[in-house]
Amino acid sequence: MKRFFAVLLTVALLCACFAGCAKEEAQATGSAPEATQKSISGEIMVFAAASMTETLTELGARFEADHPGVKVSFNFASSGKLMDQILAGADCDLFISAAPKQMNTLDASQDAEKNPDKNDFIDSATRLDLLENKVALAVPDGNPKGIESYEDLVQGLQAGTILLAMGGEGVPVGQYTQKIFAHFGLDEAALASAGVLTYGEDVKAVTTQVSEKLVDCGIIYQTDACSAKLSVVDTATEAMCGRVVYPAAVLKHAKNAEAARVFLDYLQTAEAGAVFETVGFTPLCGH
Repeated sequence: MKRFFAVLLTVALLCACFAGCAKEEAQATGSAPEATQKSISGEIMVFAAASMTETLTELGARFEADHPGVKVSFNFASSGKLMDQILAGADCDLFISAAPKQMNTLDASQDAEKNPDKNDFIDSATRLDLLENKVALAVPDGNPKGIESYEDLVQGLQAGTILLAMGGEGVPVGQYTQKIFAHFGLDEAALASAGVLTYGEDVKAVTTQVSEKLVDCGIIYQTDACSAKLSVVDTATEAMCGRVVYPAAVLKHAKNAEAARVFLDYLQTAEAGAVFETVGFTPLCGH
């Protein structure tokens, strides 16, 4: 009998030891029980570049499905317009710009050249470069003018035989287009006077002009061309317009900063990256 109780005692001690080790391993690997994990709720207001409309709408729905207490709302527009709204005091938790310029204007950690007014709207600790895009030369169905490259575009604009749609100067895609013009030595004012340019308030407006065959071609993002099923005949090199980087950051005075940070973390996951890649974005972090 004594031997039987000794065996039972040994088994009990071993079970306790294994349980303790499992608990320590779970804590070490971060696999804590759900009950101890922070829960998030409420609305997340995301201001994002218009070129992200399709992908972020899908990812917002997926995030809401995984977080039943959260509502992800979006304000899609040109990055310049979104920046102006934030400067005017609009409620925003997370900002994703189509270029660093607009983010820099809101970021107090930037120097006086990039943020001359010393605006302090961005939580710099959360800022990161989320995605990269390409500036694409897109043509309508059938490519009536037979445009095959940026060189063809330049020749057509100089000859006055091509009508190009582009973003305005306050829109990142328009600013990238202006860099392309400078690269090829084109005078935008002269081209506008010659009637070979039309403008859109954001990249979606430019894309629509191409889709509806109102113009012969348009300079838009590769991702918008993909979403609109437009043919891309050429993409700009870094030497032509620089890298097209999309920075993201939580606002310093966000009403739901914690949930916004969790959503920003989600946008860096492999799942989100796969969605971004379907339209031509290149994820720059996470995974």
